Amino acid sequence: MNHLFKSRLDKVVAGSLVILMALMVLNVTWQVLSRYIVQNPSSFTDELSRYMLVWLGMLGAAYVAGKDQHIAIDLLPSRLVGKSKMKLMIFINIIVALFAFSVMVLGGINLVYITFILGQKSATMQIPLAYIYTILPVSGLLVIYYQVFQISNHYRLYNS
Repeated sequence: MNHLFKSRLDKVVAGSLVILMALMVLNVTWQVLSRYIVQNPSSFTDELSRYMLVWLGMLGAAYVAGKDQHIAIDLLPSRLVGKSKMKLMIFINIIVALFAFSVMVLGGINLVYITFILGQKSATMQIPLAYIYTILPVSGLLVIYYQVFQISNHYRLYNS
């Protein structure tokens, strides 16, 4: 698989995470300042920080999946070598990709569709919740891409 594309995708996702985190820090800072200094709490900052945290968590999970840095129990992989280790790692990647497809992509698309059809909006900002939930299928697709990339790397490293 194309390492240049993965590298660029990693940079885009990492940059998005940095921007999202910076905006979240500014938002929460304004929330604190408006509440305790101005004595007039901002009405939208609590809801916005909640949604930004959801986006940060989902996109961050996809990013660390791409870097193969998720918390894992490596008791078995650390004891295996060669072809048996490669098979185990590919099996793990397939299970993660299947989970991402069934729960994050299909479930996320269903959630986005239902909230869009029902016209559900956030309480304070009146943003359609379908926009908020869009991060589920997007991050699911990222996880799947990264898992396929890692499977191809396992094959390439073992067969070289």
